[in-house]
Parts: sequence; C-alpha cells; structure tokens
Amino acid sequence: MKSKLIYVPLVACAFALGGAQATTQTNAVTIKNFSFGQPITVTAGATVTWYNSDGEPHTVVSADGLFRSAALDTGETFSFKFTKTGTFKYVCTIHPRMVSTVTVK
Repeated sequence: MKSKLIYVPLVACAFALGGAQATTQTNAVTIKNFSFGQPITVTAGATVTWYNSDGEPHTVVSADGLFRSAALDTGETFSFKFTKTGTFKYVCTIHPRMVSTVTVK
C-alpha cells in the first residue's frame, strides 16, 4: 500500500501545536429589556459586538461620533473594534435613556 503525503501549510501547524496566539479579543453586549446592561471594560484591539434581543429596534451610537449603528432589529448585531484607550459613552438614539460605556485599557 502506498502512503500519501499530505501537505499542511506551516501556519496551520503552528496553530495546531499552540505556537501562535490570537491577538484580538471579542466581547458581547446583549441589549435586553431596553438596557445595554453593565458597562464593559476591554483591552485595546478588542471588538465589541452588540446583540439586540429585544422585540424593538435599537441603535448603538457613540457620544463622540466614533461609531454608529443602523437600527438593529431583533436578532441583529453591530460590531466595532476599539483601537484607542479611553472611556466611550454610547446611547440608543431611539430610546435616549438607554446609555452605557465601553472602557478601553
């Protein structure tokens, strides 16, 4: 029986052997009961994803104009990658009492 050679890219081997680490971080904010929940803290380079689990549309809009989602219907998401440190306040422009922050360290 002949053996077959299988070529696997070196990058794939590095991941399989634990030789490479992912450098990004993902965090989720669930929009529920007309609330963004608790403020979150992430590291620079992290991507934050907002998920609308309410039966009403919501937006995710930063106070400083850094990011702005369209209206998110039930089950829709919006993501933003934070590259700079600081505290970023955001609001739902449809329901202005919905406010929270992302702190980036």
